[in-house]
Amino acid sequence: MKKLTFLLLFSLLAFTACKKDHADATSTQTLQSSINDMASSLTTIKQIKFNEALYILKTFGVEADGDVNELKALGKLIDGKKVPEILSMADQVAQKNGIEWASTAPPSLGEMNIFGDETAKESDPNDVRANSLNIATQPSGDNGSGPTSMQIIPRLVDNAGKPIAFSGAALETTLEVFSNGVKLSTAKNLMLDNNFRGFNLKFSSLLASKIADNKIDITVSVKTTAKTFKMSKIGLDVNPNALKVPEVPKTDSTMVIQDPNAVIDPNNPAGTTQGTVTDPNATPTQPKQPTADPKSTVSKFLNNVSSQNLKAAFDASSNPSWGSYESFSNPTSGFGAVRTVSVKNISTNASNPNVASVNATYDVTDKNGRTTSLKATFGLKSVNGEWKISSYKINP
Repeated sequence: MKKLTFLLLFSLLAFTACKKDHADATSTQTLQSSINDMASSLTTIKQIKFNEALYILKTFGVEADGDVNELKALGKLIDGKKVPEILSMADQVAQKNGIEWASTAPPSLGEMNIFGDETAKESDPNDVRANSLNIATQPSGDNGSGPTSMQIIPRLVDNAGKPIAFSGAALETTLEVFSNGVKLSTAKNLMLDNNFRGFNLKFSSLLASKIADNKIDITVSVKTTAKTFKMSKIGLDVNPNALKVPEVPKTDSTMVIQDPNAVIDPNNPAGTTQGTVTDPNATPTQPKQPTADPKSTVSKFLNNVSSQNLKAAFDASSNPSWGSYESFSNPTSGFGAVRTVSVKNISTNASNPNVASVNATYDVTDKNGRTTSLKATFGLKSVNGEWKISSYKINP
């Protein structure tokens, strides 16, 4: 009996000794196992906060696309770290990103499992039922030369366009900023309820050289358990006086300044030949302005979709929300699922040399023969003298 008791005690000690007190990122399996070991030594409340901390770090603390890559990046970030260190890192990331979360506060993000699935549960606070996403923007701050930032507030709304009331959620919310089709920045936050404060986009974070016509386009996505909602706004004005301008490098007074227009003679490298000097008073070339009616671009787009000339339809767009051509033409979730389009009416809603808005009413018949009547608003922008579709919204 004593021998049996000794063996049981020895086995228990051996099992305890094998449990890890730090993250082991040798592989995804060892990472999950070590995290489970660390969590098992915590109280229930501490376990929840530990899982929340891991979620904060995985979502906002690493730069990677997709769950697999995010887990690998998270592993590198916390490899060898113990629970207190991981909680401290999450506090720093939350503070840096303006997220209302602290490791010492009560649980606030619900059940978080970075290794688990995200299927809806009976009491899933992230299973927020909404019809669409709206975005409100407002200039903010003023240094005497105009606004210094833009407040961007997304709201999940119902069929009537009224904000959905919810609380206790942790909806991953992403802001992407573009200009002339080029992504400039990405920011993430958590939408905990319908009083979400949104994003404060500081103009000083945007390089003036990257901004076309002092305008930006934004795309906001909000991820619920069942669906990811997206909306874009185009042609938003920014204050050029508040944009980031790199400092002019200081010139060394002892450095010999050479004529920038001088041409090196290969037969006499030590000497130079005077080059052509550009007239400083010459009028700079103005960017091309579209001459066509923006609604003709929308009409061609819908006709190309109807005839399944999807490459031509995609080439007529510059819409970040549609992603790659493969995503755009997907036969299940993209325009590849469309059989025909019957246009009822197209009208230009607003237009200037840089941006335009076109309303269209049309019937869409899918590959299964189902027909849906749609009213949509197409946002367009000028790209090298041509209209490109840059946003798309289906109206009630």
